[in-house]
This record gives sequence, C-alpha cells and structure tokens, in this order.
Amino acid sequence: MKKFGRTLYLVLILLFLYLPIATLMVLSFNHSKSMSVWSGFSLKWYKEMFNNTMIMEAVWNTFTIALIAAAAATIIGTIACIGISVMKKSTKNTVMALTNIPMLNADIVTGISLMMTFLVFGISLSRGTVLLSHITFCLPYVILSVMPKFQQMTAQTYEAALDLGASPVYAFWKVVLPEIRPGIVSGFLLSFTMSVDDFVITHFTRGAGINTISTLIYSQVKVGIRPTLFALSTLIFITVLVLLVASNLAKGENPSKGKKMLSAAATAMVVLILGGVLFASGITAKGGGDQVYVYSFGDYIDPALVAEFEKETGVKVVLDTFDTNEEMYPVLKNESVNYDVICTSDYMIEKLAGEGMLAEINKENIPNYKDLMPRYLKIAENFDPGNKYAVPHTVGTLGILYDPKTVGVGKITSWNDLWKEEYKQRIVMPDSVRDTIAIALKAKGHSLNTTSEKEVAEAVDYLIKQKPLVYKYANDSARDLILGGSVDISVVWSGEVLYCQEENPNLKFVVPKEGTEQFTDCWAIPSSARNKKNGELWINFMLSKEASRKNFDYLTYPIPNKTVADYVSSDKEAMKVLFPDEEVLSKCEALKKLGSKADDMYSTQWKRFKS
Repeated sequence: MKKFGRTLYLVLILLFLYLPIATLMVLSFNHSKSMSVWSGFSLKWYKEMFNNTMIMEAVWNTFTIALIAAAAATIIGTIACIGISVMKKSTKNTVMALTNIPMLNADIVTGISLMMTFLVFGISLSRGTVLLSHITFCLPYVILSVMPKFQQMTAQTYEAALDLGASPVYAFWKVVLPEIRPGIVSGFLLSFTMSVDDFVITHFTRGAGINTISTLIYSQVKVGIRPTLFALSTLIFITVLVLLVASNLAKGENPSKGKKMLSAAATAMVVLILGGVLFASGITAKGGGDQVYVYSFGDYIDPALVAEFEKETGVKVVLDTFDTNEEMYPVLKNESVNYDVICTSDYMIEKLAGEGMLAEINKENIPNYKDLMPRYLKIAENFDPGNKYAVPHTVGTLGILYDPKTVGVGKITSWNDLWKEEYKQRIVMPDSVRDTIAIALKAKGHSLNTTSEKEVAEAVDYLIKQKPLVYKYANDSARDLILGGSVDISVVWSGEVLYCQEENPNLKFVVPKEGTEQFTDCWAIPSSARNKKNGELWINFMLSKEASRKNFDYLTYPIPNKTVADYVSSDKEAMKVLFPDEEVLSKCEALKKLGSKADDMYSTQWKRFKS
C-alpha cells in the first residue's frame, strides 16, 4: 500500500510538471489554429515556423546572445573570483554581498537602470546593449558558482606547484583550474539558462528589429499566440531533453555512447538553428544602406511580405514590434529609435498628431491609396481630419459571437442579452478597461467616450451585477473558449470571426442594436523619420493588391481595401461581418483620448469593478 502511495505521489508530481508541456507538444501537431479543436495531425506549423523570418531570427538572437553572454560572464567572473579569493575576510564578505545584490534585485529595476544608463551615455539601443546587459546580470551567478570551489581549495597546493618550479600560468592551468572546473561549468550553464529565459531586461535594452524568443511571444499578444510558437517550443524542449539524457549517459555506465549522443545532439541543435536561419531568413551580405524602420503591433504583418518588399524595392526592412499603443508612445516620444513608419490605433493617431509627432503623408508617393474604401477614409477623418497623417491598415467592430445550437438562432440582438440569467456561466467578456466598460455604456444607451462620472459609475454597477453570470473575462482566449465548448457566447472582434468559423461554421456573429466600438489601426509617418520616402514606399506596398490579400489571409482581420472587399464579396455572411453596411457603421464609435482626468476616473471605476 505504501509503495502504491509513493508511486501515485510520483505520478502526480510528473503530471503536474510535464502535462502542460505535453499539451503544448500535442497542439504543435494540430492542423487547426485553435487550441480547443483537434482537426487532425499535421506538420504545417513546423514548416511555417522555418519559413517565418521573425521566428528564426528571434531563435538566432536568443541563442547567440546567450552563448556569448554566458562565455563572457564565465571568463570575467572566474577572473573576479581569483581576485576575491586573495582578499582579506572583511573585504571579501563586502564584495560578495555586493555581487549578490543584483540577483536579489527585481529584474524590472535592473532592466530600467541599464536602459537609462545607455541612454544617458548616448549609447543607442541595439543587439550590443542586450549583450552587455546579459553579461552584467549573468556575472553574479558565475561568481556564486565558482567562489565556493576556491574556498574548498587549499592555498598550499598552488604554492607547492610554484615551489616545484611551475610558472604562475602553468600552475593555474594544471592545479587551480581542475579544482574549480565544476564551478565554472555550473556558472556557464546557469548563465546560459538565465540568458535564454530572460524577458524583462531584454525588453528594456533591445533596439529596433531585435527580438528574442521571449520578446517575440510577448509582442504577439494582441492577435493571439500562433501555433508556430508551439512548434518552436516543442523543438527546444526535445533538444534540451536529448542533451540531458546524453549528459547523464556520459556520466553513467556507458560514457562513450553518452558522449557520442551528446556531441550529435549539440551538433544537430547548431545545424538546426543555423540552417533554419540561413534557409528561411536568407541571411546574406547585402550591399547598400537603404533601410526602412517599421514599428508595428506584434504578428500584424505576414512575415513573407517583408522578404517580398525587400526583393521588390531593394530596401531592407528593420521590423520592430510592440504589444500596446501605450507601450509604443514613450518609445516614439523619447526618439530612442527613429522609426520611418508606424502602425497604431485611431485614438493614438489623434494624440500623436496633436503633439506634432506625425508628418503629413505625401499621397503622390502612395498611388495605391486610391484603392482604400471611401467610407473608411471618412471614418478616419473623425480622428485624422483631412486624412493628413494616417492610412488605414485594419479595421474591426466589437460584437457577440454565439452558438445558435445552444443559444438559439436570433436570440442575441442586444448587449443587454449578456445580462440574462439563462446564459449564466456561458458568457466570456473582454478583460480591458475601456472595452469592457464600453459594453455596459452602450447597453445603457451612453456614448463609450463619455466623461460623465455618473454614467461610467452606472455602467460599472451594471457590470458588477453581471459578474455572477460571466464564465471568464478574457481577450485572445475568448475565441478558443467558445470553440472548445466551454462557453456559448463570446465578445470578440470581427477579425476573429472567420478564424472561429473555419473550425465551427455554425457560429453566428452579431453587432448589437445599441451600436458598438470600432477600431481603425493605421500606418503613419513619425515626424522624426529619417527615411520618410521609404516609409511611404512601405505603406504603398502594403496597400497593393497582392500584399493586402496575403495579409488578410494571414490575419483574418478586415483590411479596408477594395481588393480585399472584392476578394470576400462572394461570401455574403463574411462580407456582412468584415465590412458592415452604413446602418451598422453609423452606430459605431471609436475610442477617443479623453484626457488624464477622465483616464483616472475610468481607472478608479475599473478598480472598483475588479475588487
């Protein structure tokens, strides 16, 4: 019985540790994009991963930075330990305490401190600043690993070697190094692991176009994590597992077999990463310095379009990504990088233009501008009068996606339907200050841009009343919850509808009769752009027939281009969702910048709702 209990305990621990990884690995072979629906075995995401230049470059950056940083930190840290080991006890204790502080310090403090240091000394953020930062935070871990080996070693051994005629260098290599080697290896492996795993410090110290695996995943939050990253994670896990098994074999009963396996696994990893990058990214020596710096939401551009643009124009694209408009704003404001073209949302366009941070677009350099649908240009005039600064890239409306089999056809027509008891624990609502409160404001007949504290408080009271009925407050995962059958009603953006209907054609989407929120994400040229013409060249390319259709297929978000409208016009239901008629559009509102006082009021009311 005791043996059974121990076995069960071990199984539960293993399940707790490895079930999430096993789930991710299984989903990497799923033909569907959804995490909730299995539609057959496929290797498509592995193929797409190797053809995705952003992913492969992120892999390359991650492992090259980690290897160099770990090697440099190990060398510097080992030399530092030699010096520390001969210090007086009080001095040694002080120095060791100082080296331990960075390990106890919060990563966000370290990241911001390093970023500010680089900026104060006029050092542009780049791959080099990331590397220096990684060496800096890895160094204490090396010292912590190596220093105990010096403390275990007796000084007499080294001195005896010198007395016997060995030079200091020879004595170090033959006497000291073998003693401290385990600590050096541990310090290197720990540094490598910390570097690969780091996000926060990399996020604050990287420059334009520099992504690691962690920052790339973070930047894709806006449109949801794609299964290509599941495939990448699976390959990394398998590689690490093989290396671990080979390492154990090398230390066990069959060391020769283990060493061969270890060598083969290491070689395969290097070939896989290097070969994938060279094949998919086409990393070659390119002449000339003609570039365009693009700053956009993560995973908002089909990676294949970058290569096509470079081939067509001869201009190299340096693509950098962000997660939210609020993250983008200070970067643009501080001009830490001079971007040539950005993709941002309607209310942020209004803010940037008002602060003189955008340049007027020369439409003569964008002949494909004529293909934009006039009604969306008219909508854009609400935040960009005269269409001077912005070119619409994607649009969308917030609505309700529901399963008519369980809810009933035509039963959902109003935002107020989300407050019906009969749908208790079958509803997913967005988890966002303005978006969530906007639903309740519309349900109560108010503008979603109201600055009336009374109206906002009334909306929040209504949301608090709805809380027991809501299964979950979620953003990107809302689509997977309804596809997986966990819920029957999800509040989603219109761009998610085609994605969901590919897996479940029965799902219906409705824009509530009270009206809804609409967004327009646009291309714009910062006033600090150094290559304004290249920025306009990029916008013109993205508006071209082939590029807009390809990007629509990649995103499934509506692109307000006549070409895309013609492309989906044969499907009346899809047309209705993606390009609603004037009656629906007339009841839509875009979020506006309300000012700091109103923002504080919304934030206070949101905290009340959350509590």
